Parts: sequence; C-alpha cells; structure tokens
Amino acid sequence: MASTTNGQRITRDDLEGAFAGALGDVEDTARAAVPQAVVVAVAVAVTVLALAYFAGRRRGRAKSAVVEIRRL
Repeated sequence: MASTTNGQRITRDDLEGAFAGALGDVEDTARAAVPQAVVVAVAVAVTVLALAYFAGRRRGRAKSAVVEIRRL
C-alpha cells in the first residue's frame, strides 16, 4: 500500500534513493573520522603504557632492598 504526500505517490524507488543518500552521507562522515579516531586511540594507549611504566618503576624502588658489599 503506497502513501501519498502532496498529491504524489511515494514509490519504492523514492525510498531506496533517500535511504541510499542518507547512508552514503553517514559512511562518508565515518570514513573521514577514522584517521582522527586512530590518532586518539594511539595517544590514549601510549599514555596508559607510560603511566603503568612509571607507576611500576616507583613501586619497584620502594620495595627494593639496598645491599652494601664491603671488602674487608
């Protein structure tokens, strides 16, 4: 059953064209945002790794024993 708008019938081709246009715009926007998202993800990963490294290094210093060796 077809609907009418302003005296004109909406056909299947009209709907397919409108959906294709909308999805095309979304796909173009998503493709444009991918490089920026990759840069943000890499920056977050590097930051997390750096924080884990420095936190572990500090904890290692606090728990490590200092051993002195003296020659007699």
